[in-house]
Amino acid sequence: MTLPLTPETSDAEVRSILEASIARSRSVKDRIATVWMWGSFLVLLVPLGAVIFYVVQMGASQFSFDFLTTDLPVVTRSAAGGIGPVVYGTLLITGAATLMAVPLGVLGAIYLHEYGGNRRLAVVIRFLSDVMTGVPSIVMGLFIYTIWVLVFGLSAFAGALGLACLMLPVIIRSTEEMLRLVPDDLRQASYALGNRRWRTILTVVLPAAFGGIMSGIILAVARAAGETAPLLFTIGVVTAPNPNLFSGSNTALSTQIFANAQSPYENAQNRAWGAAFTLILLVFVLTVIARVVAGRYARKRGG
Repeated sequence: MTLPLTPETSDAEVRSILEASIARSRSVKDRIATVWMWGSFLVLLVPLGAVIFYVVQMGASQFSFDFLTTDLPVVTRSAAGGIGPVVYGTLLITGAATLMAVPLGVLGAIYLHEYGGNRRLAVVIRFLSDVMTGVPSIVMGLFIYTIWVLVFGLSAFAGALGLACLMLPVIIRSTEEMLRLVPDDLRQASYALGNRRWRTILTVVLPAAFGGIMSGIILAVARAAGETAPLLFTIGVVTAPNPNLFSGSNTALSTQIFANAQSPYENAQNRAWGAAFTLILLVFVLTVIARVVAGRYARKRGG
């Protein structure tokens, strides 16, 4: 039997009363779920840590400023040269894909949650988004090759189209889930002040979900930066930087890793390890920047 709560009841007594009121079975289930979660995390951490450790061990020795800025060697077995065009091409292609996928993905998620609801068009968009999430990347590359490369030729923009198609469903679904987490009380309070729906979404809903939306975007960018199959059919191969997004072949970190890792020459394999280390470092830096921006924005809103 628990004691009645009175104004004189201390915090410790309130806590003990609440703990006593919880069923023992629920407490046991909670502990089992917690142990299961941490155990699963540790099981996944072991292979991930091993892969990262091995890539860093093999690739860090190749990493230098000259390695990041020097053009690729014409002869793959040559020890000279670096991955300057590769880094440039990766930033160009991934940046273009991000500029295409992020606005469309966020706007699509806003329509699905704030306007579409259970309408037929919204149901169709959700279904197609789920289907696109499961499409193999090589199929997406063949699709872009058929509708774009055969007509306009190889280019960085063709590669960006392929990556944007892979990023779009991830951004749509993650953004929609973040919008669902925003309490309806915030929307109702904004409507009560006389704001229209578009203004409520812009000034209340999106800022409240900004951190989660940013996490989904970074997840999509990280996936796109490491994709190889769509780029094999769309960008070609170059040994010098090509700043033209819409014309001429280009290159990227993932395709160079794929090509050099298959080479029998040690120098080419070393460049592949260096490129793999650079890719991991690039994704890590972008993630940290996004987290810092989201954290400062959250603190600014909270302050």
